[in-house]
Order: sequence, then structure tokens, then C-alpha cells
Amino acid sequence: MMGGMASEETRTVTSMRIRNPETDTLSEPATRAWTMRLLVVGIVLTALNLRPAITSLGALLEEVRDALGMSGSVAGLLTSVPPLCFAVFGVAAPRLARRFGPGAVVCAGMVAITTGLLVRPYVGSTAGFLAATALALMGIAVSNVLMPVIVKRWFPDRVGSMTGLYSMALALGTASAAAVTVPMTEVLGGNWHSGLAVWAGLAVAAVVPWIPFVRDRGDRGAAPGTAAEQKHARVDAPPVRITRSRTAWALAVYFGLQATGAYITMGWMAQIFRDSGVHAGTAGLLLAVTMVMGVPLAFVIPRLATRLPHQGPIVLALGACGLVGYAGLYLAPVSGAWVWAVLLGISNCSFPLALTMVGMRARSSAGVAQLSGFAQSTGYLISIPGPLLVGVLYQHSGGWGLPIALMAGLMIPQMAVGVLAGRNRVVEDEAAR
Repeated sequence: MMGGMASEETRTVTSMRIRNPETDTLSEPATRAWTMRLLVVGIVLTALNLRPAITSLGALLEEVRDALGMSGSVAGLLTSVPPLCFAVFGVAAPRLARRFGPGAVVCAGMVAITTGLLVRPYVGSTAGFLAATALALMGIAVSNVLMPVIVKRWFPDRVGSMTGLYSMALALGTASAAAVTVPMTEVLGGNWHSGLAVWAGLAVAAVVPWIPFVRDRGDRGAAPGTAAEQKHARVDAPPVRITRSRTAWALAVYFGLQATGAYITMGWMAQIFRDSGVHAGTAGLLLAVTMVMGVPLAFVIPRLATRLPHQGPIVLALGACGLVGYAGLYLAPVSGAWVWAVLLGISNCSFPLALTMVGMRARSSAGVAQLSGFAQSTGYLISIPGPLLVGVLYQHSGGWGLPIALMAGLMIPQMAVGVLAGRNRVVEDEAAR
């Protein structure tokens, strides 16, 4: 539709020249301002929907298991489905964006999330529940990959601030779904079906802003404005041989290791505190604090990252917070619980930093699309074994010493590859060599 909007805008401006030349200079800026505001709304609403399908289920997993008769192994599979779907479906996002336009693919992703969230509580079987969950995760996967592309394409001079905005919205959606799902279910009569399905309403709202961009194909739907902005907007550049880039591989491994840490934290941190003697309610609050830390920092870190020629210092600072947090969990899990929760929350802000570096390490939106798809898909594949391995170590060792040692140990290579990914280079140049 953006292509249609562009041609309609041209016809409108032409006709206004005939009828009222004095208003000629106002038409295009007004249309551009409206487009930019609509994009910002779409980006924020999309980001809010990129995690509730996961964290709302985690809050009601016990009720879902009892109702559907899930075994422990199947329930464990549910915790590994998100990164698996992100890896599998994320690969297709750049190709879909080149064919249909990123706006159309994100819009379809929001429709998939809406459908999956609305259907899965009422299918009545484990297989159906898994299939509906996978549909929602498919929509999340393509949107995950294309958010940096949208930002690079329409906001090439504001990559840091816009990445920070949607990272903050993503963190807010993650924390809100974890904290609100159970109380909201109780308000709705204690029915877990309604408690899960209600999040489809948020996904519906995210569909609407993308409808005007469904017909956008990149070259015809270039962002209105200067020639430089239109150059940035193109998504039909020749594909980059992304696997030839060392920076792309460093980003992929960094993304995978930070995702491993994040999923381990979300899945096991509350249990670590409970096994150490912390009350269950307090353990849940500690986990919420860890997730909420991402709301303000997800806005600050990307803005800071874009102002630095090398993002390595931020990588090292976040990694140091993680190392101290894990050491605290091992040495004094109860007495310093709130401090460790805050430090691990800061460490988990490696995610918005990784997204920001994806937008900075490619010259064009086409390059960002390929880099984002490669880094996220490869990264999520790397992250799959982590939470499962922590569970195995905990079960066989009978304590949290070895799992915490694993978490801390993974932070070292994460910092190393993050420093490599933070160098001021672009993947197009490395691939060309």
C-alpha cells in the first residue's frame, strides 16, 4: 500500500499545484509526518507482542499441564519450543521481506500471533496446543528478525533511539505478561483459557498500524524524504554472502550466548532462590525485578551504543554484572538476593545491545535483513541446549553449584565474541573480501 500511497501522494501534490500552489509545500511533509507516527506506533505495539505468548504460558503452565494431561517431558519441550521456532522460522524472514515487503510480513506475523493466542487455549489437546503455540511463535520469529530492518529502513539516522524504544517495549511486554497473567486470570473467574486468550487482544491492536504498509515492496515504497533516506529504504539490494563475514559469526554467537543466559534466567532463577530458602512469592518478585530492569536500560543502552565507535566496553560492563551476579547466587543467594537480581537484570540487557549492533553492522536495510536473520536464527539454535543442560546438571548433582558455574562460564566467551562483534565494521565489506 505504501507504493500506492506514494503514487497517490504524487497525484495529490500535482493536483494541488494546479488548484492551490500555496499549500504545495505542506502536503508531502504532512504525509511523511503521519507515516512516521504510524510506524512508531506499529513498532511499539509489535514489540509489546514479542514475548507475552511465552511468559503468559509460563505463569499458567501448571494449570495447562493438569488440564491437558501433559507429561513432564512434554512440558519441558514447551520451554524449548520458543528458541527452536525462532531459529527455524526466522531464517525465512529476509526472503519473505524481499518478496512481500517487511511491513506486510510483520503484519502477517501479528495476525499469526493473534490466531495462535486465540486458538490454543480452546483446542483441547496437547498436540493442538503445541501447534497453536508454534503458529504464534512463527509470527514472533519473523517480527523478531524484521524489527531491526524496519528501523534501519525508515529511521536510518535514529537506529539507537528507535532500537531502544522497541527494546524497552519488548521488555515491558515480557514483564507485564509474567506479572499480570495470574491476577488477570483470577479476575476473569479463574479460567486459564481466558487468562491466555486475553493476550490476543493486544496482538489485534498491533495488526492495525501495519495495514497501510502491506503493499509496500521496498523500491516503490521507499520512505518519503530526501534521496539519502530513499537510498536507505531500499530492500532489493543483491544478497550478501553473510557466512563469509567474521562479524556476522561473532554477532550470531553473541546473540546465542546472551539468549542462553536469558532463557536460563527466566526458567530457573526463581527456583534457585526458592531452593536457597527464599519464599516463593519473594522469588517471583526477584524474577520480576530482573525482567523489569530491561525496561529503562533497553532504551538507554542502544542510544549509548550508537554514539560509540566500538561497543566492546558496553559488552564488558554487562558481562561483568553477570559474573558478579552469578557469583553472588553461589556465595550468598539469600542475603544479597535483591542485588543479584538487579545485576542479572542489567546483564540480560545484552539483548537490546545485540539488536543495536545488528543495525549498525550492515550498510543497507537489505544487509540488515540478512544479518538479522542469520544472527538470530543461528543464535537461537545455539541457545536451545542451555536451559535443558542446566536442568540435567541440577538433577544429577543435587544442587545449584554446577549449573551456576556453567552460567558464569558461558559469560566469558559471550564477552569475547561481543567485543569482536562491536568493532566498527560492516558485513558487506567483509563478505566482499
